[in-house]
Parts: sequence; structure tokens; C-alpha cells
Amino acid sequence: MGPSNSILLVLSSCFLFFLVVARKEITLEKSEDDIQATAHHYQTVELSSFLSSSTCRQSIIGDTKKGYLEVVHKHGPCSKFTKDTVKPLTVEEIFTNDQSRVDSIRSRLAIKTGKKDVQGSKTTLPAKSGTTIGSANYIVTIGLGTPKEDLSLIFDTGSDITWTQCQPCAGECYKQQDPIFAPSSSTTYSNISCSATECLNTGRAPQCFSSTCGYRIQYGDGSITTGFLAKEKVTLASDVIDGFLFGCGQYNKGLFRGDAGLLGLGRGKLSIVTQAAEKYGKVFSYCLPSTASSTGYLTFGSSGIDSSVAYTPLSDSPGPSFYGLDLEAIYVGGNKLEISPTVFTTSGMIIDSGTVITRLPPTAYSALRTAFRAKMTQYPLTKGFSIFDTCYDLSKYSTITIPTLSFVWGGNTKVDIVPQGILFPLSVNQVCLAFAGNRDDSGIGIFGNTQQKTLEVVHDVTAGKVGFAPGKCA
Repeated sequence: MGPSNSILLVLSSCFLFFLVVARKEITLEKSEDDIQATAHHYQTVELSSFLSSSTCRQSIIGDTKKGYLEVVHKHGPCSKFTKDTVKPLTVEEIFTNDQSRVDSIRSRLAIKTGKKDVQGSKTTLPAKSGTTIGSANYIVTIGLGTPKEDLSLIFDTGSDITWTQCQPCAGECYKQQDPIFAPSSSTTYSNISCSATECLNTGRAPQCFSSTCGYRIQYGDGSITTGFLAKEKVTLASDVIDGFLFGCGQYNKGLFRGDAGLLGLGRGKLSIVTQAAEKYGKVFSYCLPSTASSTGYLTFGSSGIDSSVAYTPLSDSPGPSFYGLDLEAIYVGGNKLEISPTVFTTSGMIIDSGTVITRLPPTAYSALRTAFRAKMTQYPLTKGFSIFDTCYDLSKYSTITIPTLSFVWGGNTKVDIVPQGILFPLSVNQVCLAFAGNRDDSGIGIFGNTQQKTLEVVHDVTAGKVGFAPGKCA
């Protein structure tokens, strides 16, 4: 081998060594990036953040002078409800009632569709999370009549008619925390006759008591209210709506547990959203607190809605009262789940304030459960409970690290679910993945209130969209 060949061999060896070292450095640098990226898709949280405390804390984020009023859990330390009036539901009752609501929604949609069931001012109201007509629904206080009487009502995006119990309770009334509304004491109350346009345009065949227009509502859990359709003045914080149509209940029985009735926030003709359209432009928003010891809000009108709200179009509604959305994808730990888009289009999806746990088509839920379990192998699985099949014993941990979880709605609107919307604590020994699968892929999907926690959820009916902004209450 000549001198020139020897030099060439040495240079080649040096170049090869440089490539190997460089590749190692590149590989190490890439691994650090991967570690950082992986860490970004996990979140470490205190286990105590999933549990309610014994003291009430203000958790509305931002300027409360905008008119935000407190929302409190009916059984939490911020509540005015007493245990003598309102007995908390057991965990078994919560999920039994929640499933009854889901079944009722499916039944209503089957009837409506004929399918076989296989801009304005802004007013904010206090709302309180409770356990009625389903399970952990939310409560709002309004004023009714002249002089006004304050009444704590369930607010429900899946219902239209607003109703309250009324004296003299000619049939039956359940025990409620507030005094029962007395129409005879109000100077602005009036009944609706059976021949009145308001009675004929309710969207259903009028029920008459002599010549007075009546109403009757039966809920999926067996609760029932029936009485007179009437007009009255409603006070929402400092705003007044005159001539508001509502149900004055004379026979009311079921799982209402201390509430004075219901505030209907659906899309129908009799909902408060439609009746107050001239004042508020068919816009309302709310934020549901993360625990029973925190506060949130319900607001009417578009004034002051945060610019960070990201909107998704309302889909073709599966029923006149519901708010339909298009779910496009689910991410767990930064990874998009391999779910065919047809799974979501086949089932459809609604957002509902009264359903506690999000329901997914079983194909989608199975993918979510598999991905979540794969990223939680450091924690011991324990037995399931009711609708939950993925539960962990976290009794030996003070902090836990869980994967991020996001829903992508139509228009590529990505919504991150907070940890309190990912896990549902039955106890520290049994903390469960807070999702459930429907019986089959044809069943309507429901985005429940547990997954909506701490989000500002904006319903803009006129513009045909629903929006989400993170971290508006805690």
C-alpha cells in the first residue's frame, strides 16, 4: 500500500469515526426532545385536587365585577341547602339515575327521528351543582313574580319548559328548600287559556284544566310535574323578562330533592333561551366548578365573553331541544386514537348539562380505555364500579401522573379535558376513568358535565355554534 493510500485510509477512518460520534450526539439530542415532548403529554396533579374540601372557596377566574354570580354544589360547603331538606344521593343512585337520563334521551330522540332505538346584554346567575333529574346536575337561582320570590332551579340544556312548584299544590308537592311560589301573592301572574296562541303554539297538543292551559312533563327517572301554563315576570340578577311562559306545578313528584323546579335552556320555543332572544340574542354560557367546594357561573348574553373561546359549529340537531356537535377525534397522551370517522358520524353527539358521565360509542370507548390503561401501568388496577370498568387504587399516592386527554370537535376545535374530567374518585381506593361506552355504536354520544368542568361553555344559538375556553372557574 502506497503513502497516498495510507493517508486516504486514515482520513476515511477519521471521517467514519466523526459520523458515528455525530450520529450518537444527534440521537442523544433527539432523545431529550422526545422526553420533553412526552412530558408535555402528561400532567402531574395532587390526588387531593379530585376531592372536595370542607370549606367553600371562590374559584371564578378573572374579574367578578362583570356580574358573575356564584355557582355552588348543592351538597357542598357553599350551599344553603340543608341535609334535612336534601339528602345526598349514594354513588349507586347517582349512576343509576344518570343511566336513566341517558336512556330517556335516547328514547326521546328515537321518537323524534322515527329511528329504532338500538348579541345583547349579559346577566349572570348563581348556579349550584346538585343531584336531581339524573344525578349531579346544576342549580341556578332566579326571581319570579312581583314582589319576586327567589327560587333555586335545576338548569338543563336538554329541557325547554321552565317550571316551579306552586301553591296551593292541589295534587302533591315534594319538600323544597325555598318557600313554594304563591301565584296569588304576585301582581304580575296570569294563567293562559286553552284557546290562547301561547297554548296552541307549545309544539304539543294542549292539555286543559277547565279552560286553563296545562302542561305535563315526565322524566326518564320517573319524576313528573304537571300543572298550569302561566305568564309571569322573571328576574335574572338585575334584568327582568316580562310575560315569561312557565309551568306552575300542582302535582310534582320524584327525584327533585329540595329544588324548586327547572330552568329550561334547550332550543325549543318555550325555553328561556328562545323567550329571551330579544334581550340576549340566544346566547348563554356557564362554567361548572371542578369540585363541590368550588364555585362557577351561568350567564345570559354575549357581552364579556372571553376572546379565547374556540367555537365548533352546531350540527344538525338530533332533536329540537338538544345541542348537537360533531366529534372528529380523541387524543390520549398526545396520540390520536385510531377510530374510524364513521364511528362518530353514525352515533352523533350532543352536549348536555344534565348527564354526568360522557357516553361514547363502544368502539370509541374501547380505544380510549386501551390507550389510557397503556399509559397508566405504574398504578394498580382495582375492581370496576357500575358504568366504570377502569379503576385504580391510588391510596398509596399523594400525587399522580396521568396522560393528557383531548376531544377534537368539528372545525378542528381542540378541547383539553382537565384532570377532574378524566378521573372520577369514588374513594382514594377506587378512582375511575370517567367515561363510559353506550350499548352499541348507534346510540347517541353525550358530552357530559364531568368533562365540561372548569371550561367556559358558550351556546350561541343564533350563530349556530358552541364554544369552549379553558380555566374560567376552578
